[in-house]
Amino acid sequence: MTPEQLITFAAVAEHRNISRAALALHLSQPAVSGQLKLLQEEFGEPLYLRDGRGVRLTPTGEQLAGYASRLRDTWRDALAFRDALRGLERGTLRIGATTTPASYRLPYLVAQFHARYPEVKLETSSGNTTDVVGMLGNVDIALIEGPVGEQLPPDTAVHPWLEDEIVAIVPRGHALFDAADAGEGGAASERVAIGDLAQWPLVLREDGSGVRQVVERAFARAGAPMRVALEIAGVEGVKEAVRAGMGIGFVSAMSMRHENGALRQIRLGPQALARRFSILVPHAGAASRVAQRFLALCLGELPPSEVPGA
Repeated sequence: MTPEQLITFAAVAEHRNISRAALALHLSQPAVSGQLKLLQEEFGEPLYLRDGRGVRLTPTGEQLAGYASRLRDTWRDALAFRDALRGLERGTLRIGATTTPASYRLPYLVAQFHARYPEVKLETSSGNTTDVVGMLGNVDIALIEGPVGEQLPPDTAVHPWLEDEIVAIVPRGHALFDAADAGEGGAASERVAIGDLAQWPLVLREDGSGVRQVVERAFARAGAPMRVALEIAGVEGVKEAVRAGMGIGFVSAMSMRHENGALRQIRLGPQALARRFSILVPHAGAASRVAQRFLALCLGELPPSEVPGA
């Protein structure tokens, strides 16, 4: 017994006529009759009887028709799903993102993608870099801010993405900000060396954070000690702790775009404390069409006809 035989039987049961079933299935009448014969041999008893110019199902045939119809409907749904995915009309895209891109880049990307492909369901998960790398088996694409590392699942493609700068943040009126020669827009106009921060208490992100890894490496290169006053999860947690006077914090410059002036940012030097975001595509050899399109959107590689508003 094969799925094809059951789908053929479902058509015969629906039309009660072999010729009309053959027409609906785009098969010849002998091909349909041959499949019915093989199916009856599997069951060892008649499934239908000739009834004038049509057929009448036996009790066994009536019962089998229910199973066959459900199989046919499932088959049709699977074909429709396949065709929808090919046209990006439906489907699900699971996105993992670390804290900074999840908060300050992903909402805009999701909005653009949804405008172009409104029937694609979007699911997002976030955490620090370690968390997101750990969830690669359960997402279609991931946006991370920390070092990629070497412990990625096999067949994971790594795409360099955005440049990002880490800045120090202090409350309004902090002595370090005044010493850095205050400029316009809540940012100091002069850079401050990492070593000059050794005397101040610091607020750091939790272990596994990409920002924390960059900051720790910078202090190590400078040979400067770190006076850690507080470790706290999340960008907003760092900001609130700095507002509360716990110490100097470190965040992505992009997270300061909408600050109201209560916090001031200081660029670190002599060279910018920069890092690169990356996009990870697990199972890249079999990446879904929706994942490929989202990657193209992130990298600015969508054809003009596929860019929302173009």
